[in-house]
Amino acid sequence: MPTIGWFEILIVVAVSIMVIGPKDFPHMLKKVGSWIGSTKRYINNVQAEISEIDLEEKETNKKQEDKKDDKI
Repeated sequence: MPTIGWFEILIVVAVSIMVIGPKDFPHMLKKVGSWIGSTKRYINNVQAEISEIDLEEKETNKKQEDKKDDKI
């Protein structure tokens, strides 16, 4: 997987400033940061729900195995 170095980031920032303009660039950065933050929160919530479902399934499976062991 290719990595992005400081030089590549500098080029992207320079081109962005030229395209967007220095006046609107901070507003764009704030909006992008907000999008990234909301995306991270959404992903964390989904991961938490998945891990909760996994724990519930493991507990259910363990209870079923315990019931089978008790019957034998």
